[in-house]
Amino acid sequence: MEDDNKTVIITTLNDAWAEPNSIFELFVESFRIGIDTERLLKHLVVVCLDDKAFGRCLTSLPHGHCFQLRTKSGNNFESEAFFMSSGYLDMMWTRIHFLSSVLQMGYSFVFTDTDIMWLRDPFPRFFKEADFQIACDSFNGNSYDRHNKPNGGFTYVRSNDRTINFYKFWYFSRRAFPKLHDQDVLNRIKFDPFVKRIGLKMRFLDTAYFGGFCQPSSNLHKVCTMHANCCVGLNNKINDLAILLQDWTRFLSNQPNTTNLHPSWSVPQNCRYVRFFSDM
Repeated sequence: MEDDNKTVIITTLNDAWAEPNSIFELFVESFRIGIDTERLLKHLVVVCLDDKAFGRCLTSLPHGHCFQLRTKSGNNFESEAFFMSSGYLDMMWTRIHFLSSVLQMGYSFVFTDTDIMWLRDPFPRFFKEADFQIACDSFNGNSYDRHNKPNGGFTYVRSNDRTINFYKFWYFSRRAFPKLHDQDVLNRIKFDPFVKRIGLKMRFLDTAYFGGFCQPSSNLHKVCTMHANCCVGLNNKINDLAILLQDWTRFLSNQPNTTNLHPSWSVPQNCRYVRFFSDM
């Protein structure tokens, strides 16, 4: 991991995702059973969006870094925020504003949604020269091509003047697109002349290493992370992520006897139908 003291792994958590037998438990478990990932837990900062999430974080990670975010508006993000609801939009933009402040404090970060399973240490797969690199719902094979479909649920961002200016621009661009969430706004501004003018080095991460239910990684010998994207509904995500970790545990238990085999996922299952309708 590069510059251990100045790079943090950040996720956000509200009570709906922190319930017992829910997403957060699966997320933490993935670090514990992944390849060379358990050591990364000491770099994990859990930004809790309500009191209950903070309490559950302290219970699940007694030696971890649990941070309770207090918003000036007093917004409470305790319940599940349904996609594109006003609560969802507020939560997404609160996240962008917080991450902007992290960069301004001089910290680089990996931001990860909690419905992403960490199966291998991803740092060896990051681009050395990039300022801002982001996972994709759909990757077209060219990591420089801004026509890739990014997913803001997983980013690696180095703290420097270019990224600080970019995150400020991203956050303030919400005023130009008041009905869009942060990811859709990113898709608009990634082509903006301002991004070229500040010299931001942007790269898109290959789904072979950073996969998800939209475009699963097909090689368990390479995969670093898997995201429950293209899937709506907390219970659908929990079901399929639990099965994914079972697949992964089975794969690990068969090592090293699988080097000439091509093991595959048995997911998505519940999320398959959600993906089908969302892609229409």
